[in-house]
Amino acid sequence: MKSLVMERKMELSLRDFPEISKAEETLGPRDVRIKLHTVGICGSDVHYYTHGKVGPFEVTEPMILGHEAAGTVIEVGSAVSHLAIGDRVCMEPGIPDPTSKAARLGMYNIDPAVRFWATPPVHGVLRPTCVHPADFTFKLPDSVSMAEGAMVEPLAVGVHAATKARVKPGDVAVVLGAGPIGLVTALSALAAGCARVFVTDLADKKLEIAASLSPAITPVHATKQDLTATVMAATENWGADIVFEATGAPKAAAGVFQPLAPGGCVVFIGGQADPIAYDAGAAMVREARVENIFRYAHVFPRCVGMLASGAIDVKPLITRKFDFNDSVRAFEIAASAPVADVKMQIELPQ
Repeated sequence: MKSLVMERKMELSLRDFPEISKAEETLGPRDVRIKLHTVGICGSDVHYYTHGKVGPFEVTEPMILGHEAAGTVIEVGSAVSHLAIGDRVCMEPGIPDPTSKAARLGMYNIDPAVRFWATPPVHGVLRPTCVHPADFTFKLPDSVSMAEGAMVEPLAVGVHAATKARVKPGDVAVVLGAGPIGLVTALSALAAGCARVFVTDLADKKLEIAASLSPAITPVHATKQDLTATVMAATENWGADIVFEATGAPKAAAGVFQPLAPGGCVVFIGGQADPIAYDAGAAMVREARVENIFRYAHVFPRCVGMLASGAIDVKPLITRKFDFNDSVRAFEIAASAPVADVKMQIELPQ
């Protein structure tokens, strides 16, 4: 069966991939085997494709891409009791060392030994099946589609960010960036209790999608409108309680304190390739609290629960789907960064 393989920078192929090790495919007592159904295309997948690396992680040999996934359990380990064959599931793609200090402290996402799908040397899941720990596999209720299930992974980033921000009912937030992570962060902030969220971006179409998600979301074009002036006018010159930086752009990150209220919180979500400007004086006079997130921890069940209840609706963010046979073309399109698309997904043969 074919997999989507990144051979090297700017070269993808659909081919049989016998390089998957026997150890990777062996079902342990606390594992499940999953037939993949839907896999989302993440910005990190695209960055590996276009640059050959993400931060310190470099692709030096062929690697299967994909880590936002949902599928069906087709085999269950002998010690697994909460999942059964036929269950529709989503999977948390980062597996820590359970004996590490980070894992024992509950911060398993920052375990240096974590093995994360489609992060060298670990293969991703744009392939027919995978074996995964049952403890990091979550059953989807009937009301949650496979496409929504594959959105749990990016949604987890937004929920983790809102959790780190300590959102209070009635807070006003700003989200810099209306890409997939920015929009799931806006939805997560509202679900956590924000009364209003301002979302900025350069693309009109993405701002239209943002505005369509909730009447509590106010789109702000980053070059046509003054974000700080807009926020101040709406808050009696007080500012936003929370600013989420979800662009990964140095210019946006350098201005995070400008619309922030005294005593407010900034959460850095977007990854920065290089050191950025940081206005320590602006942070100091506000007594700003600054948080940073790396992926997520302990939030997948919460995300599934909010999708099931309708507290969060991610369906408008899924703007294009591709058949698995068109997955090379899907990545080529994703790499062109079309302004009308938020989340693209690939559906595998069933």
